[in-house]
Amino acid sequence: LVATEYRQEEGIDFEESFAPVAHIEAIHIFIANAISRNITVYQMDVKMAFLNGDLKEEVYVSQQEGFVDPDHPTHVYRLKKVLYGLKHAP
Repeated sequence: LVATEYRQEEGIDFEESFAPVAHIEAIHIFIANAISRNITVYQMDVKMAFLNGDLKEEVYVSQQEGFVDPDHPTHVYRLKKVLYGLKHAP
């Protein structure tokens, strides 16, 4: 399941979005410092960390085509966790 981000409007559906990324210069300084002190550096990538975050506010999504509940076709879903494509960051 993926949220359709093109339907989300800044200021209405979310305030701001950004992905915190380290500058390459900061990474170079960090590695140089670790080498000079003979420190072992470990790296990891947590691929599912974003999806394990709780939402800070209520977010509702409509039923997707092909997955509409025939008994309640106009109902929406309240999300408990973040979805891919959603602008709300935990």
